[in-house]
Amino acid sequence: QVQLVESGGGLVQAGGSLRLSCAASENISRFITMDWYRQAPGKQRQLVERINRGGGTNYADSAKGRFTISRDNAKNTVYLQMNSLKPEDTAVYYCKALTQTEYREGVSGSWGQGTQVTVSS
Repeated sequence: QVQLVESGGGLVQAGGSLRLSCAASENISRFITMDWYRQAPGKQRQLVERINRGGGTNYADSAKGRFTISRDNAKNTVYLQMNSLKPEDTAVYYCKALTQTEYREGVSGSWGQGTQVTVSS
């Protein structure tokens, strides 16, 4: 199973920026989608951004205009550039990868361990 390692989280003031990275242990071109999720204390994990193998993207309403997902196949890494951060963006951010086989079988895919993002007001 692929290993996903997130990094780049931290403490930032409202209005600031962070870039999260998700480094995979294998070639990311084999994944049909790679996602960023987040989970705030006491809340369910929610999808923030998705990028598919062809480079197409999907954004949650909360992220539109502020967050940008991208991928570097040569580095086997997916990024989440977060600008104009708000206190409500505070959460643990997780990376997820899904293969075609996992999609057909209804399996959730592989998750990273998460990186904490805290936005102060």
